[in-house]
This record gives sequence, structure tokens and C-alpha cells, in this order.
Amino acid sequence: MDPIPLLDLRAQFAALREPILQAIHRVVDSQQFILGAEVEGFEEDIARYLGVPHAVGCASGSDALAIALAALGVGPGDVVLTTPFSFFATASCAYRVGARPAFVDICPDTFNLDPGRLDDAIGPRARAILPVHLFGQCADMDPILDLARRRGLAVVEDACQALGARYRSATGREGAAGTLGDAGCYSFFPSKNLGGFGDGGLLVTRDADLARRARSLRVHGESERYRHERIGWNSRLDALQAAVLRVKLPHLDAWSRSRAANADLYDRLFRESGLVERGLVRPPPRAPHSTHIFNQYTVRARDRNRLADHLAARGIGRAIYYPIPLHLQDCFRELDHRPGDFPEAERACAEVLSLPVYPELTRAQIERVVAEIAAFYLAR
Repeated sequence: MDPIPLLDLRAQFAALREPILQAIHRVVDSQQFILGAEVEGFEEDIARYLGVPHAVGCASGSDALAIALAALGVGPGDVVLTTPFSFFATASCAYRVGARPAFVDICPDTFNLDPGRLDDAIGPRARAILPVHLFGQCADMDPILDLARRRGLAVVEDACQALGARYRSATGREGAAGTLGDAGCYSFFPSKNLGGFGDGGLLVTRDADLARRARSLRVHGESERYRHERIGWNSRLDALQAAVLRVKLPHLDAWSRSRAANADLYDRLFRESGLVERGLVRPPPRAPHSTHIFNQYTVRARDRNRLADHLAARGIGRAIYYPIPLHLQDCFRELDHRPGDFPEAERACAEVLSLPVYPELTRAQIERVVAEIAAFYLAR
């Protein structure tokens, strides 16, 4: 049988080949590759899509996070509260501005930061909260934002996996992932729901002064040519990436709906297989406060590592996001954490497995993935 990749970007490109190549040729003909009209056009397009006044293109989602913290004044001696179950950049961005992360355990259902654990973790040096909308589903922002306002903390949303997801709480707070806090950050890494042809990122905000500082920080802290107000980064979104993303952006919501439909089919097939009832596979729950765009379809699976090997041997793509929690990474040893400090994050690292969910996936392919997983457990 043909292999089923974790993600098939060639299928997406085939449908948009001509308009993407035309956009690339437009940039090549202009010979303007750094910032410029193409980037400004994309910033306007995506700000309108998200419903925010300010969007600042950056070289990566990782840079966007660091720039957001720096633009908010987070620096040496400060503490940023965040989750230990996320991509490395979520915590490393604090170090990049001279601050330190303080970890707070996750909700076992959504994999996102547990707001109920935040208050006890806030110390005298706390300056910001950095929740992650992991795998495409919003963290519970209502209690996070309310606590941040009471305690005088900034909120930077890591929405790098959640562009297009929407939050709505029982109290009526509503908005796109990344637009609820002081700043929101996104990644356009090729595997994201809206992916470029390389690295790229974005920072959004409703604060004009914060946007101005972020624009300065992405170009070495310049306020005008060769005049520098602060130390910044070289973190500019390439015009080629902006051109590709402008072609793809109008298709984002349709792709997200296809991913959600694929996730629904997985859920039903797993239930019908008996794997859920027997406690062998646990599909990802949908939080009542968020839509889910399924940047990943991530299950909890018993005997996860052997199941992953089984799928790989049968040509089925799978990935483990993430096998090691951030508090146990070698480079954060100075934080003096031990196994058991954040048990829900550690449990997730031992159990999670992400399966193919990309929009072009066929029903037959999804059925085969579930059948192979059922066969693994039945053969034991």
C-alpha cells in the first residue's frame, strides 16, 4: 500500500501552483525581497482577517514571541509564566529577553495551561503570562486574562498552532486566537495550517505603541534609518513568504473545516472500533470555549511508543509532540526541576501521538490509519 504521510504539502501546492508561482514571479520581477509592499499587503490582509488594527511580520514565530515580550518591557530579572508542554520556543523566548520561565502544569483534557494553577505560581518577579493555544485549540483565556488584570501582568498568546481558531467564553468574551491578550504571535512554518515556503512569523496587537515598538525591534531597534532607540533583532518577514501567504490566506478557513471534518471521522471510527471504550485510545476533547482547527490531531494512546513504531513500519506518518516536557530539558537545568514537578505535562509527553489530519486526506486513508491502530492492539 502507498504510505500515508503525516502531512502532504505537495497536495496543497498542486491546487494552488499557478497563483503561487505568479506571486513569486511578481516579487522576483520587483526585486524587493525584504519587507516592502508585499509584506505590508499581507499584514493588512491578515489584520483584517483577525479583526485587529496592527500586524507585524517577523522572521519566525519564535522571534515574534521574543519581540512581543521585549516590546512589553519584559527583561532581565523578570519571570514569564507558561506551560511546560509546548514547543521549545515558548520557554526560550523568555531567555532571549533576559527573563526566565516559570512553569505551570496543564489541563489533562486540552493540553493547555491550567488557569486554576496560575495564581499560586505568581511571584514578586512575575511580569507576563504566556499561554499556548496548543494543537489548534484555545487555552481558557477568561480566567487567565482576569487574573492578569488583577495582578498587573501582561498576556502574550502563543497562537503559533492556532491561526483561525476562535475563543468564546460563557461571559461573552470572544475573539480569534491571539487577539485577546496584549499581543498574539503566529508561525508560518511550512507545516502550519497557514504555512509558507520557509520560516515566517507574525505579531498582532490592538496597542499602537506596542506595534510601533515591535516594528522597531524587528529591524535592529531602528526608529528611522540608522537611528536606533533600542537593541533589536534582524527579524523581517521576507517578501517571498508574504506573497505565498497572501495566496493561501483566503483558503485557510476551508482547510481548517476539512481538518475538523477529518478529526470528526477519526473520533467516530475510534469509538466504533471499541478502542475508546477499552481505554486504549483517547481522542482529543473539544473545549466548550474554543473552536479547534486541528493543526495536529493528537490522541492519548496506551503503549504509545510501540504503537508509533507499528505505524511507521506500515508506512503511516505519526509524530510525538512532545516527548520531553520543557522543565526537564537539559538547557533549563538551572531552574532545578525534577520528574514529578508537573505530572500532567509529563503524563502527556508519555502518551500523546499525532496522526495525519491534513485537508487532502481521504476517508479511505483515515480508515486505514484507524484499522492499523486497532490491529496493533488486537494482536497483543
